[in-house]
Amino acid sequence: MALNLNKNLKMYYSIKEVAEMFGVNESTLRYWETEFPYLKPKTSGPAKIRQYQEKDIEQIKLIHNLVKVRGFKLAAAKRIINANRDGADKKSEVLTKLISIREQLQSLKKQMDYLQ
Repeated sequence: MALNLNKNLKMYYSIKEVAEMFGVNESTLRYWETEFPYLKPKTSGPAKIRQYQEKDIEQIKLIHNLVKVRGFKLAAAKRIINANRDGADKKSEVLTKLISIREQLQSLKKQMDYLQ
């Protein structure tokens, strides 16, 4: 059996970790949970501590893309997601890749400018 180095070994993330991933407040994530019914992290213990899984993070990535990156209001983001779930997911994925490529190109440009 081959070792899979790309596999993410962490199963659960705290609300603080997820908030830091996306650069939002923990209260923003809690609010999104009330507005988007499919975003339901697992809760544990009497204190109801939120535990986000990869599927939850993918949902947050989609919401973050629509609301924070593209500037849609929450109501519009809900309509987009409900009307075209797969299309919204794909657009979010493409946008993430494009942002990554842009950052790589900017880094290369800085290196090239330094060499000149």
